[in-house]
Amino acid sequence: MAFAINHIHLKAPDSEKTANWYVKAFDFKLVSDTVRKFGDRFIRCESAGGMVVNISGARTAEQMGGGDATPHWGLEHFGVDVDDMDAEIARLEGLGAELMEGPIQSAPNMRIAFIKAPDDVRVELIEVS
Repeated sequence: MAFAINHIHLKAPDSEKTANWYVKAFDFKLVSDTVRKFGDRFIRCESAGGMVVNISGARTAEQMGGGDATPHWGLEHFGVDVDDMDAEIARLEGLGAELMEGPIQSAPNMRIAFIKAPDDVRVELIEVS
């Protein structure tokens, strides 16, 4: 059996606010917005490349731990391709993101940077020239 990544799921105190940030920041498309039987607002988004990103709040009586945009064990970040690293960093900072690291020349034709997105999510920006 071939395994494919099905989706990324982000948890947010205000799923609508967070989903709208990703729409503005990375041109995500809102696919659906429902309240599930678990009591959480569940917003399904899709990136330009077709990756499904679900954003939801806490389920009824669910206790949430804090986010962590710093390097850490476990699922640490997701990456987004950009055409102009410097312009994207400036634009994303204007939307409230915080530059955490970089830009770094990681290969002769590649630069990377890490930002802190809403809800303390670590996102890698990748520019290939």
